[in-house]
Amino acid sequence: MDIPEGIFKSYDIRGIYPDQINEENAVPITRAIYAFFKQKFPDRESLQVVVGRDMRSSSPGLFKAVSETLVELGAEVIDPGLVSTPTFYYAVFSKGYDCGIQITASHNPKQYNGLKIVVNLKNGGLIKIGKPTGMDDIKRLAVERVEVEPIGIGKITQIDSVVEDEVQNALNLTNHPKLNSYKVVADAANAMGALYIEHLYKHIPGELVPLYFELDGDFPNHAADPLDPKNNEDVEKKVVEEGADLGLALDGDGDRIFFLDEKGRVVSPAKITAIVARELLREHKGEKILFDIRYIMTPKRVVEEEGGSVGITKVGHAYITEEMNKGGGIFAGESSAHYFFRATGNAEGPLLVLLHVLNAMTKSGKKLSELAEEVTRSRESGEMNFRVKNAKEIIAKLKELHSDGEISEIDGVAVQYPDWRFSLRSSNTEPLLRLNVEEELNSYQGRHEKLVELIKEYAEFDEESSGH
Repeated sequence: MDIPEGIFKSYDIRGIYPDQINEENAVPITRAIYAFFKQKFPDRESLQVVVGRDMRSSSPGLFKAVSETLVELGAEVIDPGLVSTPTFYYAVFSKGYDCGIQITASHNPKQYNGLKIVVNLKNGGLIKIGKPTGMDDIKRLAVERVEVEPIGIGKITQIDSVVEDEVQNALNLTNHPKLNSYKVVADAANAMGALYIEHLYKHIPGELVPLYFELDGDFPNHAADPLDPKNNEDVEKKVVEEGADLGLALDGDGDRIFFLDEKGRVVSPAKITAIVARELLREHKGEKILFDIRYIMTPKRVVEEEGGSVGITKVGHAYITEEMNKGGGIFAGESSAHYFFRATGNAEGPLLVLLHVLNAMTKSGKKLSELAEEVTRSRESGEMNFRVKNAKEIIAKLKELHSDGEISEIDGVAVQYPDWRFSLRSSNTEPLLRLNVEEELNSYQGRHEKLVELIKEYAEFDEESSGH
């Protein structure tokens, strides 16, 4: 069958199974990925490729097709079994393997599956393969069905205890903190984050109240996307019912972790970034902290107050990892609840984030709501989304209308004024125009409502979709 070019996304390869991605076209796609890997390691005869997978019903068949193709090409396939995406990254980076393919469709519904691709630089961090780092090359090689000369028959090597190793590594990196005993409700959405949370709670004090920890690729309870508020209703309710100290909501492949305070309210990722950055900067003076362009006022001011330096990035985990590889930084936070650490190869480290937050609560004696309030420096609008046909024209018009502000075009347009700012950008994953607004705490003037009216005035709508 033909390979649909649309499955090659900004951050991964992803499509509906079996119509767009299946065992048949996984073979030429894998050949293309391996050809790309060989370009990265021209002096290596045989590569070690980690191939992980999530709990979707289509993952075993895709794993078989991918791993058998790699073995036929002469690679050694490292099989860690069922793993979250952060655990997969940990295996590639910490064990010194060359590269890897994770079979997952992240937070997408059950009918989807896909491949996340990574290369280990070995002298610093990981390269996540996306639009800026080689996805177009892989697409071209796949569509052209590149021939790859086998160098002999490879093999499959299974590795055990990688999740336990990941947990021990996180505890080592945080110096085995002496934590208070907190009650934590964790909603894993029947997906991969359940594994590392369960393993962590074998080693730290506290009561874990698990919600939907049974792995089930049909997502029987709710979708595995905590960015959508309706998917957090169960964990919000459970936190209050249990009188818990905090809640966690994890996405489908476990690379995003959302925090809820003791009142069952989601704490914005920008505030979590500020809390973790403050903890790190008090131990690592003057380090650089990065965050994406959407919400910067709270983390930027906290970082500067603690004597750190700031880096602003495009939205998207592949872009952020790339920026950390290029420009350094001990930690980065994204507004969609991806958190990255130098110590994890500049990949996501949800275990480290959780340990830092628990440690901050323990050392301060404060509740999560109090810590969040303590670092808050701005009011965030929440992301508003618009399904429009003329996104570029709208971005250009709002840039023109706000030319008296400080303009950044890192990702779409962001405009900074002394007491407020906004970011307007096209989504990398959906046909949406995304608006984010933040203002000083004492200067609310309904600016995001005014921006919404401007967008509506200039928009050619397909079908409007308001965010939250």
